[in-house]
Amino acid sequence: MSFDYRALAIAALIATSSLALAGMASGPEIKTAITGKTIHGNMDSTGPYAEYYTADGVVHGKDYKAKWSVEGDKMCWVYEGSPKDCWDVEISGDQVRWLKDGKSQGTGTVVEGNPNNF
Repeated sequence: MSFDYRALAIAALIATSSLALAGMASGPEIKTAITGKTIHGNMDSTGPYAEYYTADGVVHGKDYKAKWSVEGDKMCWVYEGSPKDCWDVEISGDQVRWLKDGKSQGTGTVVEGNPNNF
């Protein structure tokens, strides 16, 4: 009796791909997960961040404010001097992953309220 490792590898790949897609959030899920909460995390291009997201669409960071919204199933930001930028979001418990053009660009941990007093 021989074991086909290729079949096992293909099955694992399919299962992993399905799990990755299962965490993609809908617009209502994004709003529920983010509104009134702070996210501490790291973006691949800019490094660590902490932002508080108010119900009226304002983002509060350490030394800045921006606007946030949900359009369809994407989360959008407008930072001063920059055009609107919309991203897909994967949510798993208190963890978020930011995806742009299908590629992971950052992660974060969601915490209740505004612990940094932004």
